[in-house]
Amino acid sequence: MFFEFEADFVESLRCIPMQVRYKLDTCGVKLKLEHWHKFSQSDRARLVTQPCETSTEIANYRDIVQATVLQYTETPAKDLPIDPQPPWLQADQVPTDVQAQAAHFDCEITPQQWAALPPLARFALCKLSRPGHENRNFLSALYEFQLKSPTHTKNES
Repeated sequence: MFFEFEADFVESLRCIPMQVRYKLDTCGVKLKLEHWHKFSQSDRARLVTQPCETSTEIANYRDIVQATVLQYTETPAKDLPIDPQPPWLQADQVPTDVQAQAAHFDCEITPQQWAALPPLARFALCKLSRPGHENRNFLSALYEFQLKSPTHTKNES
């Protein structure tokens, strides 16, 4: 599943799609964009489609990512700490960074709206709202996830 806000790069997979980023956070690997750019198109596609949900799949995904990185570079990708309770899996509480970024676009995400989103959509909003990032797709994600109506224009420039 690709998001509409990823449409400008999905066909070429020139950027790491959210579903792969989600899997990387799940398996604890910090894959850099420079690594991704070295991968073949088939390697990228495999990381998109490879399952990463059960403990066996997560370990397998991690091994595949590291083997692919080593195939193109001399050093493995760095490890990421795995959050045992990441905010995108906490359906009962909208993260502060997400609410703050939504407020910038005159939008408030209710706990009910947050809980109704699938974990991958919550993950995307968490990643797109991180401080220190350009967050250019956050507004598009709000529209795509029907958290904001396109008729509002306040603070959107």
